[in-house]
Amino acid sequence: MSIYYFNIRKNYKKNHSNANRFVMIRKYVPMKYKVGLGIIFLILFSHALGISQKGIIKGRITDRYSNDPIIGANVILRNTTLGTTTDVDGNFEFVEISPGIYGIEISYLGYESLIYNEIEVQAAKPTIINGAMVESAEVIEEVVVKASNFRKTNESPLSLRNIGVSEIKRNPGGNRDISRVIQSLPGVTSSASFRNDLIIRGGAPNENRFYLDDIETPVINHFATQGSSGGPAGIINVDFLKEVDFYSGAFPASRYNALSSIFNFRFKDGRDDRLGLNVTAGATDVGVTADGPLGKKTTFLVSARRSYLQFLFEALGLPFLPTYTDFNAKVKHKIDNKNEIYFLGLGAIDDFVLNQEANDTESKQYILDRLPINTQWNYTNGIAYKHYGTNGYTAFILSRNMLNNEAIKYKNNDASTEDNLILNYKSQEIENKLRVEQVSSYNHIEYAYGMTAEYVKYNNATYNKIFTSTGPATIDYNSELEFLKYGAFITVSKNWWNSKLKSSLGIRMDGNSSTSSMKNPLRQTSPRLSLSLDIANNWAINFNTGYYFQLPPYTCLGYNEQGNFVNLSSGIRYIGAFHLVTGIEYKYNEYGRITLEGYAKMYDHYPILEREGISLANLGGDFGVIGNESVTSKGKGRTYGIELMAQQKLYKNYYGIMAYTFGQSEFTNSDGTYAPSSWDARHILTATLGKRFSKNWEMGIKYRYQSGLPGTPYDQNSDLVINWDRNASGILDYARINTLRYQGGGFLDMRIDKKWFFKKWDLNLYFDVQNVLGTSISRQTLVLDRPLDEDGKPIGAGVITNPNAQVSEQRYALKSIEDGVGTVLPTIGIVVSL
Repeated sequence: MSIYYFNIRKNYKKNHSNANRFVMIRKYVPMKYKVGLGIIFLILFSHALGISQKGIIKGRITDRYSNDPIIGANVILRNTTLGTTTDVDGNFEFVEISPGIYGIEISYLGYESLIYNEIEVQAAKPTIINGAMVESAEVIEEVVVKASNFRKTNESPLSLRNIGVSEIKRNPGGNRDISRVIQSLPGVTSSASFRNDLIIRGGAPNENRFYLDDIETPVINHFATQGSSGGPAGIINVDFLKEVDFYSGAFPASRYNALSSIFNFRFKDGRDDRLGLNVTAGATDVGVTADGPLGKKTTFLVSARRSYLQFLFEALGLPFLPTYTDFNAKVKHKIDNKNEIYFLGLGAIDDFVLNQEANDTESKQYILDRLPINTQWNYTNGIAYKHYGTNGYTAFILSRNMLNNEAIKYKNNDASTEDNLILNYKSQEIENKLRVEQVSSYNHIEYAYGMTAEYVKYNNATYNKIFTSTGPATIDYNSELEFLKYGAFITVSKNWWNSKLKSSLGIRMDGNSSTSSMKNPLRQTSPRLSLSLDIANNWAINFNTGYYFQLPPYTCLGYNEQGNFVNLSSGIRYIGAFHLVTGIEYKYNEYGRITLEGYAKMYDHYPILEREGISLANLGGDFGVIGNESVTSKGKGRTYGIELMAQQKLYKNYYGIMAYTFGQSEFTNSDGTYAPSSWDARHILTATLGKRFSKNWEMGIKYRYQSGLPGTPYDQNSDLVINWDRNASGILDYARINTLRYQGGGFLDMRIDKKWFFKKWDLNLYFDVQNVLGTSISRQTLVLDRPLDEDGKPIGAGVITNPNAQVSEQRYALKSIEDGVGTVLPTIGIVVSL
């Protein structure tokens, strides 16, 4: 259970509904006029600007394992008559290219060809494409091995989706945030419209891992939920991205500590010709990105972004005022053709204060009574060095990341006396990591192996008065924990029968020094096997199975009672999950495919919260901290389902994804019985369609239907005065966890883009509308039934219904209010590239 667990879904229920990514926007103009005005603005503004200029595409093509240049490779600009070949250094260049979206195909005899889709060409700066080619296992004269538009590896022949930066930027309702964009894909459940929780194939939000250019980054969201992965807004600057690989299964052995998904973000390099700038202003924040050369062999890419929500929220009379700032940086130095090194940095500062003057409705007073003042900051810094040999390369990755999370809350927000203190929380998570990886190819067999070592430091100071179904309690402890984590892996991949059968076999072992139950890495042996068989033209059967492990959150490991790490002492274990995934794939043309996948995940040793008697897997989809209490590793879980997807890459100016998922997610409670998890959305249907028009206009729509998630009813003692003095909310009856089922709903988003390309700068205006239909998911929230003045404003404290009873038995009068989120959110954004 969280120590503080507040829900901004519950703000502005009657007069105002809360908005996606903390956005509460434009309440004074009727919605139908806002949408119309936005479209008219784009059309009128489009005629006020001049004619477009020309752009450049350039890059370098090398051998993947040796980094030697490939001389004479054919480079074709798809769906045009333009083509060229690489020079003696592997370089190529197209000049005088009309700005727009292109595809590039690169081929060379004896090598597997490369395809890059949806490459955006701008007039303000050159588009850089660096490709690494792999020698074909069947070296036949006069034969070029054709590439696919869809990424597929021997280790991950299924459950892998590659997402280009153009797809991220144009996604309707995506707000340039990858965590929202992937909701168009199968197997992805959303918990609340204003959060970025990643719930993949029925797993909990804490089961995901993130890598930026091979550097692990635990936190990618502002106001992150400690012990989980979600938050209301992403930290990663989409202008840094080149592409994203999203694994919902079939995880590579080199990536670890994940049970539901792995994200590998690839950042682009800074431009090498001159200084460039990019300025973005949207509904919630403004940001600037700069890139350019620092010398002949060094480039940089930096950005900073600042929200202005606090001013908007204050003007609208909202009771909470969030502020966030983030920074992204990458510096790359190419020592020579065989050696390169780069630095990567990511950080965020988040602040959250209360606007106590905004208290004129029951909803606002509920929020003011419930929310703590929260401050959070985090960073990840890393250096990666890569050395190429004759048949492979070695990578050394050294990084450090840190999360600082603080929260404080006083009863009635009155800090005049320490007796009113309800919550005082401060925690830090620090990781120092070293990872070494070797990738080589001999006789067309790829070998990958490596090791990891981490030094972890965790500290926590908690004071929290709570009330649960078992009665009042006070959590008061200080904790410091330090330990080592270590691991190793090896993978062998080979193609058979003229590459009709592709195979990969891997094994990984992990351990740590925190407790004897997790010290021996043999107990965490993680094998995995992948197979892919081409059975006919454009048809393939794909398969993967493996057993994966994940360390419980540091909040669990570091929990302390009377100087004793109770969870470590009780023998807490790594969480284990057996995965089985199989599917069939059909490519109906060069740009489109249909996939059908079935999956099953069987969990073991999942932490059970002893106080509530529920699985930790049910928590993490809200703000606060999870896992900061006594647990046992006795929980089990099971999720399974089928995913059907039809995907059309950009072709003849059309693109789209249609996906349907049927899934079921269940976890055991303390009594060993299975119950639906909080993420048990049985049916998910999504459709994303887009069209590019002449004169650089583009329009897209996205529809998403999700059946209702389970819910837990309130406990009969929710009205106790002592509960409201501590929790300021109702108590969930975890003995009946997830016995309710909320209504489902369908959400429609749309987006219109218009771009202009000038000689030295580009302009992109976009109009995005989230929840066009105004769909609201109705839920009920308990609040104090306060007296109202003549203007309908709640006044005073709650009404005690039995004032003559003992203090511990006194009860408030309560009432239910609607907890629906149905706001239509229009946004006009501006992106300027120089």
